[in-house]
Amino acid sequence: MSTIDWIVLFLTLLLIVAYGMYRSRGITNIEGYIVGDRQLPWYNVGLSVMATQASAITFLSAPGLAYSSGMSFVQFYFGLPLAMIVLCITFVPIFHKMQVYTAYEFLEKRFDVKTRMLTALLFLIQRGVSTGITIFAPSIILSSILGLDVTYTTLIIGTIVILYTVWGGTKAVSYTQLLQMSIIFAALLIAGVMVVYLLPENIGFSEALHIAGKSGKTNAIDWSFDLNNQYTVWTGLIGGFFLQLSYFGTDQSQVGRYLTGSSVRESRLGLLMNGLLKVPLQFCILLIGILVFTYYQFHPAPLFFNRVEVEKMENSAYQEGYQAIMLRHQAVSEQKKATVEALAEGLQSADDARVNKASKQLQEQNKQDKALRADMEKLLKQHNPKADLNDNNYIFLSFVTSTFPKGLIGLLIAVIFLASMGATASAINSLSSTTVVDIYKRFINKKGTERGYLNASRFFTLVWGVISLLVALYASQLGNLLEAVNILGSLFYGTILGIFLVAFYFKKIAGKAAFWAAILSEIVVCSIWKADIMAYLWLNLVGCVCVIAFSYAIQMLTKSKVPAV
Repeated sequence: MSTIDWIVLFLTLLLIVAYGMYRSRGITNIEGYIVGDRQLPWYNVGLSVMATQASAITFLSAPGLAYSSGMSFVQFYFGLPLAMIVLCITFVPIFHKMQVYTAYEFLEKRFDVKTRMLTALLFLIQRGVSTGITIFAPSIILSSILGLDVTYTTLIIGTIVILYTVWGGTKAVSYTQLLQMSIIFAALLIAGVMVVYLLPENIGFSEALHIAGKSGKTNAIDWSFDLNNQYTVWTGLIGGFFLQLSYFGTDQSQVGRYLTGSSVRESRLGLLMNGLLKVPLQFCILLIGILVFTYYQFHPAPLFFNRVEVEKMENSAYQEGYQAIMLRHQAVSEQKKATVEALAEGLQSADDARVNKASKQLQEQNKQDKALRADMEKLLKQHNPKADLNDNNYIFLSFVTSTFPKGLIGLLIAVIFLASMGATASAINSLSSTTVVDIYKRFINKKGTERGYLNASRFFTLVWGVISLLVALYASQLGNLLEAVNILGSLFYGTILGIFLVAFYFKKIAGKAAFWAAILSEIVVCSIWKADIMAYLWLNLVGCVCVIAFSYAIQMLTKSKVPAV
């Protein structure tokens, strides 16, 4: 990066950290550290909720996913608005009325302590691992830019985030996320405009979308009902609904965001704001990936975007094979450019015959490039059997650093850092909150002082930060990071959601039945995932339904007494 880019990057990060530390001054108890004294307005709640979900993984992986496989991933979020409505009706008023610090406190009052503990432990396992992935994502950036091993950059980023989170608490996280999301929205708008600007003069936004569409990249809607298809309208509306409902309704990293609202009304408005804005935001991020794909129809695209792996092979015994593949790729790229120009002219003149002819040629040339990509992957594996062949996370980063002007590169990289800081800070803060409230305060030190609990919160924030950092060091083995996080969540969220739905709506089911139903359901979900029977989003529905069905059956068999709430 240039000196200007480094200045922009560091000034942006310095602004965020300084602002967060300023707004978090004067914290003296866990009320302020965990729930921000419950004083935040709806817009702060909404942007904080959105920032917690929109991690750096979103801005690294989503454009690469769109570049590789099109817009279908947007269907993942179709169930989100419906989930926000259910949360506003059921979860928010109950949590506010009970004045809980964590979602799992409610479960002890409704069921028993072991059900509370089981649910809290499921959350800690899932969130602890996924937080490590969110720390690893931005470390890819420094690794690529500085030429350092990704292990060192992971340690650097993780340490910065841990220190910032230990100091600030929820109040700092929430206020910081307000500023972070403002910068992110502005930067994404600039990035989208910049990609269109970099296209040839005779290619506008409309032509760019048509070209991507003729290559099969604008497949945003799929109405097929296929349990093995990861992204369809039905997986998004049904499986996605249960995943989002569980994530926002039972995951402390999100519950902690809207517990900071000054009233039920403020929390509800914040969640509804997130429900209205998240799908368009994700659509725009994927759209940027589609525009990047169109850009590379006019310019030679890297066959493999992870330059570190390619550079290792360039200076090896496989150099001749690599050069031969690249020569063929260059020839295909030149043919593709001529074909795309003919396609654009046909679109502008409404010449259907020319459009159809050029579309067929473009599809054939993209197949040739795909075959060359397969040859490249074989060569990479021959050179290094441990090479990671999934380079989706590098696509957008590679494009930005090779095409954007000075200053803007620094801003876009700062955006990815900001997203990582926001999501990671919320996650580590929630892990600490759950550990302190549901374990330390409940079992270990029941009569501690406010200062003692505050110090314990900071200590466990540090502990979970270190654990997440250790997980981050192994995250490079997980392929596409965006999908890895969602798969991991789908293994646990359905079961956790089922527990809460039983607690809310099935008043005659006791804690013993809910506890054993949750264990059995988790075994079923993990078994289905291991056997690869269906797309991972459906696991959220399976887990939830199994908990309800098993708990009802166990209750009928045992006739356990239901405590009064």
